[in-house]
Amino acid sequence: MANRLKKKTPSPPSPEQLTPDKETQVTVTEVVKDERTAKIIGAVSLLLTVFLFVAFTSYLFTWQEDQDKVYRFGIKIFATDDVHVSNLLGVLGAYVAHLLFYKGFGLASYLFCTFFFVLGVNLLFGKKIFNLVRNLKYVLAGLLVLSMGFAFVARNSSFSWGGAVGELLNEWFIKWIGNVGTGFLLLLALFSYFIWRFNPTFRIPEWKRKPAALTVDPDIHAGETAGEAMFLKEWNDEEDHTGEESPLSNNRLKAEGKGVVVIMPQESHNPMNEFEVLEKEGLVDMPEEAAVSMEEEEYEEEASEEEVYEEEEETEDDGLELEIKETPEASGETISETPGKLGTKYDATFDLKGYKFPSLELLETHGSEKIVHDPAELETNKNQIIATLKNYDIAIQRIAATVGPTVTLYEIVPAPGVRISRIKNLEDDIALSLAALGIRIIAPIPGKGTIGIEVPNVRKTVVSMKTLLASDKFQSSSFSLPIAIGKKIDNDLFIVDLASMPHLLMAGATGQGKSVGLNAILVSLLYKKHPSQLKFVLVDPKKVELSLYRTIEKHFLAKLPGEDESIITDTKKVINTLNALCIEMDNRYDLLKEAGCRNIREYNDKFQARRLNPEKGHQYLPFIVLVVDEFADLIMTAGKEVEMPIARLAQLARAVGIHLIIATQRPSVNIITGTIKANFPARIAFKVSSKIDSRTILDAGGAEQLIGKGDMLVSYNGEITRLQCAFVDTPEVEHICEFIGEQKGYPHAFLLPEYIDEKDLEGKDFDVNDRDPLFEDAARLIVQNQVGSTSLIQRRMKLGYNRAGRLMDQLEAAGVVGPNQGSKAREVLFKTDVELQEFLDSLI
Repeated sequence: MANRLKKKTPSPPSPEQLTPDKETQVTVTEVVKDERTAKIIGAVSLLLTVFLFVAFTSYLFTWQEDQDKVYRFGIKIFATDDVHVSNLLGVLGAYVAHLLFYKGFGLASYLFCTFFFVLGVNLLFGKKIFNLVRNLKYVLAGLLVLSMGFAFVARNSSFSWGGAVGELLNEWFIKWIGNVGTGFLLLLALFSYFIWRFNPTFRIPEWKRKPAALTVDPDIHAGETAGEAMFLKEWNDEEDHTGEESPLSNNRLKAEGKGVVVIMPQESHNPMNEFEVLEKEGLVDMPEEAAVSMEEEEYEEEASEEEVYEEEEETEDDGLELEIKETPEASGETISETPGKLGTKYDATFDLKGYKFPSLELLETHGSEKIVHDPAELETNKNQIIATLKNYDIAIQRIAATVGPTVTLYEIVPAPGVRISRIKNLEDDIALSLAALGIRIIAPIPGKGTIGIEVPNVRKTVVSMKTLLASDKFQSSSFSLPIAIGKKIDNDLFIVDLASMPHLLMAGATGQGKSVGLNAILVSLLYKKHPSQLKFVLVDPKKVELSLYRTIEKHFLAKLPGEDESIITDTKKVINTLNALCIEMDNRYDLLKEAGCRNIREYNDKFQARRLNPEKGHQYLPFIVLVVDEFADLIMTAGKEVEMPIARLAQLARAVGIHLIIATQRPSVNIITGTIKANFPARIAFKVSSKIDSRTILDAGGAEQLIGKGDMLVSYNGEITRLQCAFVDTPEVEHICEFIGEQKGYPHAFLLPEYIDEKDLEGKDFDVNDRDPLFEDAARLIVQNQVGSTSLIQRRMKLGYNRAGRLMDQLEAAGVVGPNQGSKAREVLFKTDVELQEFLDSLI
């Protein structure tokens, strides 16, 4: 049988057959799609803009000398030698200006210059700097309206200011509706054009009214806002809270005119800001500005479709047919997200009800959305793989190819009796025969009875971030934190939930795509989450990578109290921030324990159903994502002070909605320690320099064989998947952040619990006169609630346990609370705020 197979086996291809013909025919389609062609057309458009502008301007001064000559000769003026014109651009300038000015649209012909200018700039720079379609609409409308307007105003002038088109339209309308009607119609047209072009805002001035008495339900405490009254009313309808004080009684209500101005507290996420019910019941009158701000706005995204190019080729060599697998077509449907209407449940997005999600128009479509493969390249690679295996007496039964954005996966089924290890050992020989960089053999492919050989494509396709975000898979995902990373080899979109990962470790050599990968993750979350649902803690030791997100500080960023910069760059502040996140984690676990919930989703659902008392410190908890751009620099400068809180957060924080994304360009064991790796099950590896680095990141080889520029391996759910990272450019991220930053945000960034290093307080003796700055606030909190509890201070004032304990010691020394009683709360020695205020005044 073996001899018979050898007889039928053709000889290996000759070197002449292996050498591909480099001469290719240049088609018209390739010339049109060439980048240089677009730049040349752009330069010609700009030159045409200058030509028209000069010709029109010169025509305004030389039309009397040139008009009779153009009239007499017409198009033959170009073939007449004894004609002399005064236009600066000669015969061509005089003829074009006469054609567009006199026989066309008059002075409105200058709009043609704007159209060619926009077209030229966009083509020359290769970017959508101006909107060409919108400019074309303005040009078409302006030509008709302006030409008719100039013709109507300058009817008795010898110069044709409106051109033949304007005069014709003017005669028609004067005949139909007269001079007065035509004048009003032009005014209406100009006014409509002004509104369409600039969209001004018209407001009716408000008359001052006498102050009216504010009527409030007697059950509502004097210090509560209207929103608090509505919340307390609904909360008290469900459960009986006899003897408890009304939640958040420190808010202030100010009556001004007939309306009510609500002064909100400092917390960004206060559930007591909805006062529609109270207004409907006649208790307060809502200002008109408040009513307008509560109108819902719909957010719509344009749909885009992604096509997949498919082609099948039959081979004659070796009797094996190359099966090209069809890649699924990614849907381009978009889903508009409309904020939910106010109902019985608490609406976390109420503070920023008019927030608009970024649109897909802010993103560019990089490259082609199609994955185009060259049949000749596939056939050549197939023959080389078969020939190399036959040189080592390895027979195969079937071979199939799946074309991806940057690599093609060739799946082979070996003949019975062939050891997989023999094919795995031929990795370098196959790479030599294909003359390709980054050959990777998967032997076998998990879940399939095939062996995979990944070969880089000669023509690589850029995966655009716009394509991923416009897909139905991303838009309709129900993930808590959906992130779109890239495309697989089979063109399937890789969209996962960061909340289920729950933490992500990214590593790779310099310049291989880590920063682009971080931006892709952050942009995915910005396109899907409302500012009330998500907060970022950004750590950037390099100071330049994450600085673009500074403009969304009041929407999505979190920082320590008293800090000016929201992007953390100083190592000491990084340590304090990480420890503050640990305090926030402990506080959230206390809230979950009191609420009887296991994770943040159950807790928020219970809070939205108004089954938790805000007086006990309960509030809506947003997700917090910690992003560290260069982890190696922090480990080298701070060491254990950074590693320990990172390890604590990685071990415990997933249940309370705190997730970590750590990136580093130095994947060594002293940076990515065992403690870190054990708590980061999801990992991304870009191209690295050695197999040791690959094993440090993924616990497996393969990352050293990647080809760079976004080519990466993702270890998730026990599987290693090769992806091409989605590309999002820096200007796109800047435009998205500017779009969000220009909208109304919270008064300040989300504040983390304050953390003070105990080393800074060592050696200081306790003194009653040297009180903590928050001493008086803590005293009022204790007296108002009549509960001498350290945990109450910790939760309500968002402090660490150490500082809350020191405040309690100072309150005991000052005589506000009694001594410690073990597990029981301390006795409060002041019963009213008046007694406490007199005592505090005496201490000054």
